[in-house]
Amino acid sequence: MVRMIRSLSTYVMGASSGLAMAHTAAYAAPPPKMPFPQHVVYAAGTIKPDNFRQPVMDGDVRRFYAWWKDHYLIDAGRRAGRRMYRIGLGKRKSGATVSEGQGYGMIIVALMAGHDPQAKRIFDGLLAYTLAHPSEISPALMAWKSPSRTGDGDSAFDGDADIAYALMLADAQWGSNGQINYRRHAKRRLTALKKSSMGHQLGLPLLGDWVRSNDNDIDETMARTSDFMPAHFASFARFTSSKSWRVATQRTRATMSAMQAALTPRTGLVPDFVTHLDQLPKAASAHFLETINDGDYFMNAARVPWRIGTDALINGSRASIAQVSRISAWIERNTGGNPRAIRAGYSLNGKPLPNTDYFSALFAAPFGVAAMANPAQQGWLNAVYAAVRQHHEGYYEDSVTLLSLLVMTGNYWDPTRVRKAGTSGGAVCQAGRSVSACPTGPKGRVTR
Repeated sequence: MVRMIRSLSTYVMGASSGLAMAHTAAYAAPPPKMPFPQHVVYAAGTIKPDNFRQPVMDGDVRRFYAWWKDHYLIDAGRRAGRRMYRIGLGKRKSGATVSEGQGYGMIIVALMAGHDPQAKRIFDGLLAYTLAHPSEISPALMAWKSPSRTGDGDSAFDGDADIAYALMLADAQWGSNGQINYRRHAKRRLTALKKSSMGHQLGLPLLGDWVRSNDNDIDETMARTSDFMPAHFASFARFTSSKSWRVATQRTRATMSAMQAALTPRTGLVPDFVTHLDQLPKAASAHFLETINDGDYFMNAARVPWRIGTDALINGSRASIAQVSRISAWIERNTGGNPRAIRAGYSLNGKPLPNTDYFSALFAAPFGVAAMANPAQQGWLNAVYAAVRQHHEGYYEDSVTLLSLLVMTGNYWDPTRVRKAGTSGGAVCQAGRSVSACPTGPKGRVTR
């Protein structure tokens, strides 16, 4: 029986946890080296919204973060003397927790350090909860859902990839010489990801650690497109000096280009799930793993413009720039330049799916990140930013929107592209340029 990894829109929210958030000033934490706001300069030729001044946009992120924390961050009690926190799937701090949510939360909190004086305490509590809920297959990874039932105890790739990236952020933010060695935790999780959740033949992400142990027809030629995270993979490669992560970066970019060429040369949209990755890519059939829309641009693939767009901005990847530019040009044309006309799901030919005739920031905010790769879309980027900056929906939508806002406002940074030693506010590297603070490769060029 296939272990289902359900779309977050289908979860049934549980009852309120009833736990009050503890805020104590006594938690000792070193000052963050990269305090919010950072105002990162991304790759040459990219843009940011310019219809609001930078202090206003920073304020947007602060307010959105306060909302997100108030609604989804849950005190999960203590274990072995450590306070734990989790991200709940329901509004007003309720519902189950998934590894994806823990990954989102850990990245967000690490980036908001400096603004939030409790950031390290919360991050460590999120990590404690994560470590207390290991995958039953690969204990160095997290069970995809908790509390878990039969079929919930294995992993989902994206959650652990984000958790690993968050641990790298924590290492860059607070160092690893305190009670928690974030660097060691990150390397352990990356080793486990590489061993149990990456295809050994294609070098692409598996759906989770359960793929190799399942007795069905799911294998490494099938993937969730939003698990293609070239910005993460490039960072993992720099962090570990691992050839396999460099290969994953290259193959992810190449496979995304192949998908667009084979499936959607006009729109650039990709399906939630894809099959036949060892041949000519095909959109998955209905109910391949989750819903009737598994072969459409739906709740999972909505994250692709943000994931690929981040690679374009941080690493200046020409492949990623081309991929998100195709998607971004199509959506601006499709909506006539009105982001409120963005619908909550599309077939690959660009036609809105049934019952999606409403605006959702889950779909709109990632399109904003994609627009940053094309200076000709400044007006469109401005309009998208204005539409999502104060728009709230639910855990999943709000988490992706907040992460997209961090990127759009220049407050998202790569932990392998910062000056390791130095004072608060260390330099952030600019993609495609030789910067002394950047990790360098042959001939002193910035590594990608």
